[in-house]
Order: sequence, then C-alpha cells, then structure tokens
Amino acid sequence: MSEPTELARALVERLTADGHLRSPGWRRALLETPRHAFLRGGYFRRADGAGEDGSGPTGWEPVMPEEPGWLPAVYADESLVTQIAGTIAPGDIRGRIFRAPTSSSTMPGLVVRMLEELRVEDGTRVLEIGTGTGFSTALLCHRLGDEHVTSVEVDPDVAVRARNALGSTGHLPRLIVGDGLAGDPDGGPYDRVVAACGVLEVPPAWLAQTRPGGQILATVCGWMYSSELARLTVDDDGTAHGRLLGGQVSFMLARPQLPPPLGVLPDFAAGEERAAAFGGADLDDWTTRFVAQLAAPRAQHVRIPLHGGEPQDVVLDVDSGSWAALQRDGGRWTVRQGGPERLWDRVEEYVTRWRRAGAPGLERFRIAVTAGGQSITW
Repeated sequence: MSEPTELARALVERLTADGHLRSPGWRRALLETPRHAFLRGGYFRRADGAGEDGSGPTGWEPVMPEEPGWLPAVYADESLVTQIAGTIAPGDIRGRIFRAPTSSSTMPGLVVRMLEELRVEDGTRVLEIGTGTGFSTALLCHRLGDEHVTSVEVDPDVAVRARNALGSTGHLPRLIVGDGLAGDPDGGPYDRVVAACGVLEVPPAWLAQTRPGGQILATVCGWMYSSELARLTVDDDGTAHGRLLGGQVSFMLARPQLPPPLGVLPDFAAGEERAAAFGGADLDDWTTRFVAQLAAPRAQHVRIPLHGGEPQDVVLDVDSGSWAALQRDGGRWTVRQGGPERLWDRVEEYVTRWRRAGAPGLERFRIAVTAGGQSITW
C-alpha cells in the first residue's frame, strides 16, 4: 500500500470516528480521491512573528511537494492556504510573505460535513460556488458523476489549476470562471447549491437557480467575522427558509463582499459618551459576536491603540461613518459613539434581547430569504 493511500485511509478513519463521515458513498469518494493531486503547487505554512515571543506580524512560508512534511500535512484534517494577496501561489516566492490569504484548500472534516449535509441521491444536480483547488469538486464528481456537477470560481488562475488537477484525476465537470454570487444563470435549476465561501447575504440568484424543494448550503458571515453554516429550502414562490447548523463554520468571504478598508479613522475623542451595558471583550465570544453582526451588519470590529494607550475595541461602519469606541474603567465599561447612527445602542439592544431569551446557541437560529432581503432570528 502506497504512502498516500495509507494517509488517506487514516484520514477517513479519523473523520469517521469524529462523526463527520457517515455515508458509504462519501467514504469511497474520500478514499479514492487523492487530495495531494490538488496541492501539487504547494501550500503556505503560517509563520508567527519574528520576535522570540512570537510577536510581530504573521507571515506565510511556502511548503513545496519536495519537502518531507508536505505529504503528511496534505492528509491532515487542516485547511491549507494556497494563495496570498489574490495572486501569489506558493511557487512564486522564497522566504516569508506578510499579506492576507485569499484562497485555500478547506479542511477535509468540514468538506465532508458539508457534503453529508447536502443529503444527495443518485442523479442530484449540484452547483458549487468556489472551486478552489478542486478537491471538493472531485468528491462531488466521484459520488454523483461529472455530468451532475457545475462549479464556479472567480479567480482565473485558481480555476486553471483546479481544472488541471481535476483532469489528472479523471474528472471533467462543468467549470465556470465568474462571479459565484451570480451562480450559473444558464444551467439551472439545480437540486442543491453549496458554497465554499462566506456570504453576507444569500444571493437571490442562488434561489432562482434552485428548484422548488431544493436546498442551499452556505456559510452566512459578517464583517465582525463570526459565521455559521445555514441550510435553506427553496419554496414554490422563490423564497427560502431554514436554520443554522451550529459548529462555528468559517470560510473566506466572497471577494465582492469583502469589507472596505478602514481608511482615515474618525476622531474617537469626539462623540457622546455613556456607560455601556457590556464591553468589547464580550465580542470575543463567537455567538455574541454573531448577534452583534445582526445589529450592525456593515460594521467592523477592530482593536486599536487610542491616544497612545492600551488597545481599545472599536466598532466602525466605514460607509456610514458611524462608530463606537469602548473603554474599560475599572470594573465598568464606557462607550463613546459618533456618526449618524449609534452602533453600540443597536448592538446592546440585540445582545440583551438574545441573553434574556436564554442565549440560545446558533443551531436554534432561523434564516429566511425573501424579496425583501435576508433575516436571521432566534
């Protein structure tokens, strides 16, 4: 038995034991689809700051197939970054790069969980948003047949690499280079739509391209970067409803929905100050932050040092110019707010109402998408 086969089998056993992998069809697909074929261009390994204590900016180092640790890492249950700053692949550099990741190979456990959640049958037609390396596309092809799979990738270079990798494993699905938020206007209706990227709102195009009774599986996110997997069923009238599935699922946001740069910051010494019901540290909790996003969907949460002091929590809506700066004063929090809206007032309102309801977990949240937009409630 070859080393990749042994590693793949070990991965399958681990995902089975963890409860992610349950179906014989997906088990065969994972055993017979070589993940290393989709990562022959290497991946980026995280490199913490250069200081002795790990301080400093986070960098990324390329790991290529000729390196001893490459193959075991490929078959670990980990996400592997495959592109930095929108254009840079592992083979393009030597040393470290200090820019943000823009594409990755999703951890197999999450891939398998989502495939299981799709609840497919023989003949199910699937539209995948975000081809990435093509590994999850290959698993879909193995289970359903190439003719039942369409995948959309926004990045032409990423799409070319995925097409080549898919071809090397014997798969020829329909691949589209374009904006995944627009889906595939010419290929529907589909039985399932699955997104390998985060979205602020489920696009109407996906609903229009899903048959009544079909399902959409997507990660809903916000600019405070708390996200969750949602399953929606499309109704006869073109609306959709469903629920969040829990588990703190995270994907990179769809590129057209990335937050705007912070730009020139407002004067945080201005505005109105009051006592706060709670502070910025509460946003470290995943679910609390998700609820805060519902209150301020276009706001970003950052920690920045103000007036040369300790970092403070700031919630900022760049487009509207609204902001809230939180400061701890002994055992109490204060908030100073400016701009046309009082962001922290809304955050406090939502979070307080959620806590009074018993702080339900995200798996108890419901999601609906209609002509009027998207709503998420608990």
